[in-house]
Amino acid sequence: MINRVAKDTLLRLSSQFPIVGITGPRQSGKTTLACDTFPDKKYVSFDDKSMKELAAGGPADFLMAFPDGAVIDEAQKVPEIFDALKLLVDRQKWNPGMFILTGSSQFKLKQNMSDSMAGRAAFLNLLPFSLTELSDANLRGEDAYRLIHQGMYPPLYDPEKNFIPYDWFESYIDTYLERDVRDLINPGNLSTFRKFIQVCAVHSGQLLSMESIAGSVGVSAPTIKSWLSILEKSYIIHFLEPDSNNLGKTVVKTPKLYFADSGLLCHLLRLESKEELLLSRHKGAVVETFAVSEMMKQRMNQGRKPNLTFFRDDHGFEVDTIADWKHTFAIEIKSSIEAEKKMSANTRKYLELRKDESVRSAVFYLGDVTMTIQGTRYISWKDWGSFI
Repeated sequence: MINRVAKDTLLRLSSQFPIVGITGPRQSGKTTLACDTFPDKKYVSFDDKSMKELAAGGPADFLMAFPDGAVIDEAQKVPEIFDALKLLVDRQKWNPGMFILTGSSQFKLKQNMSDSMAGRAAFLNLLPFSLTELSDANLRGEDAYRLIHQGMYPPLYDPEKNFIPYDWFESYIDTYLERDVRDLINPGNLSTFRKFIQVCAVHSGQLLSMESIAGSVGVSAPTIKSWLSILEKSYIIHFLEPDSNNLGKTVVKTPKLYFADSGLLCHLLRLESKEELLLSRHKGAVVETFAVSEMMKQRMNQGRKPNLTFFRDDHGFEVDTIADWKHTFAIEIKSSIEAEKKMSANTRKYLELRKDESVRSAVFYLGDVTMTIQGTRYISWKDWGSFI
């Protein structure tokens, strides 16, 4: 069992709210986290047909069978349960941490909880393993590119399953399309949607261009906008919005697209080994995708907003990421294994433009040592998930 950093956050939220929903991509470990955190709670899965029928037939009576609460998996499969939970919470004394809800369909789970339980429920967003978690479990290894190529989905680190990444990702995509996407689009467009995901992979780490994606896929820009929303809500991709600081320059207003997992990204880019990744024109974008994902996990595991943006002006001057956390960091992400002063040129220029002494300069690189060079922190890939 690999300990999850988000466990403390789940305990914190469950000490305040009667209901906590755990959302995140498929196979990120949501059910495992819930059961590990609350081993004394009854576990119910609506994948069990008999349980599903009992709950749907009489949701209020069904909940009465769990006076101490329960972990309810695939809760979205019984929509009636959400109103029953709301009534139960409203009728009794405030009892934090009674029910923990998880589900593989993020759309329906979060929508039902948001509609029925405002003020009564909290959400924890769980992404796949972080560098910190793998390091603590002695599973990180010393090869950055091997790790980046494999990605961080928990099943790939289960010694009892011995999954080959290529086969696992193929199955993952098929399951995602059949169970999460089919009901949200015209089923006749599933093969086109698969092509759309692959086209998006080519754009990871770049400014979003719906017109370019639409042209490659062969559908309209409004359709691409709708499909991007599906990918975002299911935690396949996420966006960084442009930094809004007024620096006396015209800045771009287009977000950057990133995949949430570098392993899935490599699979979609048809990079079948770390050696192919090393020789690929997409190497820099994949490394940047991995780094941004690790920063996202650091924040989300704490139950906090990512607060990540990027800066780019109309002349093309860019800083990869602005992390507006306890301190504001301007961050460049490099695939080099050597720390060189020139790698921080853009972050140092950005600091000059900001004229704010609280803003700091950092470079993420693939070397093994975290150090400071003339005021800029050079962060080893091993520390990307905990650099502050």
